[in-house]
Amino acid sequence: MQHRSFFLLVALSLAFVTKSFSQRGNYQITNGVSITGAVTKTDIITDNFITEQATGFLGGMTATVDIPHRWYNISFGMQLSENHLKIEGRPTSLATNNTFIEYKLFTAQVALLGHIKLIDNNVTIDVGPMLQYNGKLEINDKKQESYYINNYSNLLASDISNISQFNINGAIGASAGLDFIKLKVQYIYGFTNILKKLNTNNLDLAGNDKSFKGNQSILVLGATVSF
Repeated sequence: MQHRSFFLLVALSLAFVTKSFSQRGNYQITNGVSITGAVTKTDIITDNFITEQATGFLGGMTATVDIPHRWYNISFGMQLSENHLKIEGRPTSLATNNTFIEYKLFTAQVALLGHIKLIDNNVTIDVGPMLQYNGKLEINDKKQESYYINNYSNLLASDISNISQFNINGAIGASAGLDFIKLKVQYIYGFTNILKKLNTNNLDLAGNDKSFKGNQSILVLGATVSF
């Protein structure tokens, strides 16, 4: 029910933003809708764990407000993704053979972006804030749930799943192409501590007494089709 309410709010907001901009009479405004498909490279920047990027995928829809006589456009949209990342661990508490434990993280991100026109609408710099709702960290291979996380003596792979689920991000990137199709690259940085909730879970931190702190780092490579 919580997920449905979130998606309904986004859909209503998209409709509201498109309608409100189109009603302004000062400019010849063109509204458009775009669909994005992309791959993601996700990591968490942290001193608590040894991490490695992994590949996921993303899909999204955006409502764009094109103002022909201005140096920028505005878009509002939502993107859903299944991101993957790896955290180093070991099969038993005393094992010396290290391995990476792969996690997946489902996210829904609402973004309000400004698009700076470098070459009309064909090449733009895209920048703006994002509000993110995400699920828990899920282990891809259930056999690894009892693995131990490196840098800790007794911390299990399954212990760190309950991360913070509401986060604020910033995005910067570029788009280039024709009016109806563009290639895009985007970097998303998490301003909030996505590991903060782990500090309230009474975990066994033997071997490393640092507070949990981590920021998302996501690289998005994809294409956008406009209508």
